[in-house]
Amino acid sequence: MAFRNYAPIFKEIRSSSFLKVQSLTLFLTTYIDWTLIPFVTKLEGTYLPVFMISFYMLVGALDGFIQPLFKNIKIYKIYMFAIILDVIQIFSYLVFSSSILTFTYVILTIFTIQGITFEVSRIHTVDFMQEEKVHLKDYLMIRSFMISAAIVLGSASAMLFDYFSSDLKILLCYLTILGVLGILLQIKLYNKFKKRIYGATIKIKKDKKELFEKFRL
Repeated sequence: MAFRNYAPIFKEIRSSSFLKVQSLTLFLTTYIDWTLIPFVTKLEGTYLPVFMISFYMLVGALDGFIQPLFKNIKIYKIYMFAIILDVIQIFSYLVFSSSILTFTYVILTIFTIQGITFEVSRIHTVDFMQEEKVHLKDYLMIRSFMISAAIVLGSASAMLFDYFSSDLKILLCYLTILGVLGILLQIKLYNKFKKRIYGATIKIKKDKKELFEKFRL
């Protein structure tokens, strides 16, 4: 049975605290976005001209072009930027009551930048998965599974909210609570990445010093 292939995937997630936190973070942030996206898409089609919709699509497609610019960036800095974006997204919910048009522009801008940040972080995370003794194929499968599960549940949540209530404020309150939890998880990931990078840097310096001492002798 093909479903047996999922057993070792979940075993690997449970055996690695790092992978567990990252999987939960990926799931939660994707779930939040895909719960909100259908409503934002409706607002986008109502309030934005085709020119602006095309502009956001164009900017969102630039991730492949700008990847080389972030080749040497530290991954914990990417997560710090993602945390800042999530904080801005939560505060943008307050704009909804005063101006739906402004809210639509702000949230689409955040979604577009988040999409680019998501792709940049994906490339840099691969190196850390090798330290977790996780095969690249397994890691990509875990990532794909988490994203698919989040999109399915997010879409289902959007349908339920749309069916039972037309008040978007209730949904925004719900997503705010999840967003705060997502930020806490990302802070935890940020600290883990930073600790590993600094630990690796100290080890390299120590090895160089020991090698230098050997040559002196």
